[in-house]
Amino acid sequence: MADLGKVSRALISVTDKTGVVEFAKALAEEFGVEIISTGGTAKVLVEAGVPVVPIEEYTGFPEMMEGRVKTLHPKVHGGLLARRDSEQHMAEAAEHGIGMIDLVCVNLYEFEKTVANPDVTFADAIEHIDIGGPSMLRSAAKNAAAVTVVSDPADYDAVLAEMRANDGATTPETRRRLQVKVYTTTAAYDTAISTWLAAQVEGATTAPLTAEGEFAAPASMGMRLEKAQDLRYGENPQQAAAVYRFDAANAPLFSSDAPLVGAEQLQGKPLSYNNFLDAEAAWNAVREFDEPGVIILKHQNPCGSAVAGDVTEAYDRAFACDPKSAFGGIVAVNREVPLSLVEHFADRDKLFVEVLIAPSFTPETLERLAKRPNLRVLATGAASGHAKLEMRTVDGGMLVQRVDTVDEDPATFTFPTERKPTDAEMRDLMFAWKVCKTVKSNAILIAKDEMGIGMGPGQPNRVDSALLACQRADEVCERLGQEAGGYACASDAFFPFRDNVDTLAAHGVTAIIQPGGSVRDEESIDACNEHGIAMVFTGTRHFRH
Repeated sequence: MADLGKVSRALISVTDKTGVVEFAKALAEEFGVEIISTGGTAKVLVEAGVPVVPIEEYTGFPEMMEGRVKTLHPKVHGGLLARRDSEQHMAEAAEHGIGMIDLVCVNLYEFEKTVANPDVTFADAIEHIDIGGPSMLRSAAKNAAAVTVVSDPADYDAVLAEMRANDGATTPETRRRLQVKVYTTTAAYDTAISTWLAAQVEGATTAPLTAEGEFAAPASMGMRLEKAQDLRYGENPQQAAAVYRFDAANAPLFSSDAPLVGAEQLQGKPLSYNNFLDAEAAWNAVREFDEPGVIILKHQNPCGSAVAGDVTEAYDRAFACDPKSAFGGIVAVNREVPLSLVEHFADRDKLFVEVLIAPSFTPETLERLAKRPNLRVLATGAASGHAKLEMRTVDGGMLVQRVDTVDEDPATFTFPTERKPTDAEMRDLMFAWKVCKTVKSNAILIAKDEMGIGMGPGQPNRVDSALLACQRADEVCERLGQEAGGYACASDAFFPFRDNVDTLAAHGVTAIIQPGGSVRDEESIDACNEHGIAMVFTGTRHFRH
């Protein structure tokens, strides 16, 4: 019986040529391993002086069909799959002239990198579906009792070190570890292919989105998550945590064109679990605005929000909404950050900020930010859209839904009250409607002059949310020396009773925007008419739990 784990013959065929010459040379020169190779890999090895047996010479069968058929041969797969401890297998191998292959070094065509190119053609993507590579990996991994299978250049040194320590053999433990890595790799590879192909077929039952961009709820979904970084801990110190990024095939569905995971961190401490959660909420919120805008967010709620003619003015207005809560918050900006904005929060306001996130920063801004080395500064690049889908784990499964964005056309709104909103009120209503989406439900957002001056987040009943938001708005007006009232109000869901309107009216709300759809809508309409309030129905709810 063959010495299990000892490497006498290796088959090497790789797309990623990193380190392969040094690996093959060590196999041949230190251990006398016979190297079989294919195509481009063989060419690289021969040019480097490594003795190679071409695959067509080994199998006695030429490469054909533009390389589609070259390793799919019994002399390859028989040499990989034959059980060395089986007299029958070894006798049949000898009868048919099949030699044993003890090590396979293969990595796959770069399908994910290919389809990540927005200009990729369907034909080119198909040609980058590897067939022989996964087949060899799977055959070798199935027979890990005897065959060493190397699918990652990062493992070359460890395999060589082990062979040096074991007279040219690898240990069963290492072969099992590499076996697991192979099946993880091929599973992810097949998932990437199926996900991409499904997205190309209109109406395909496995496609996550319909042609109209709606979530189609396929019978199954597959994806691979790649670890981006370990985190110090999760929400609390006793919880271990890490952040993962989506594979290339799923990134178009679950990542925006300027994703948070993948943003360039220009300075500061590593992001924590809570930093990621809050930065995600702030970044998604500020991107709702076409105008220069700033969101200051704390514990998942936008404590300050404003738009203006430039982002420095927008920051000043957002900070004025709630200076106390802004301390230790996340600042998200939807334009390049100028020096003036940083001077305002760092020098004038002495504001401690956990994360500053924006598309880009001017050079002088970065020079000033460097004086706060612990401040986390993230540059996302230009942002023009949101992810299409989002998911959340629940015990035993996963919830998946289309991402909620405020993309309603005001032309579809209805105006059921006797008084209609003025142009100024309508601007405040639309501002409040966009910010309200980010507030935890039950959500009420009070706006004035396109500033979010009052927020009622996460209360068990909507009247308490309305009262809290109005009280905060009154406090802001008093602090700024402005007359209270003249407020615009957004509610993320309909009013179940008229008491919401009565509460808002008592604090000077003059215009309301809400989805409508309650069986008691008429009561709210009547209440608005009694108080002289203009109300707008959007027909769309924006809960955020």
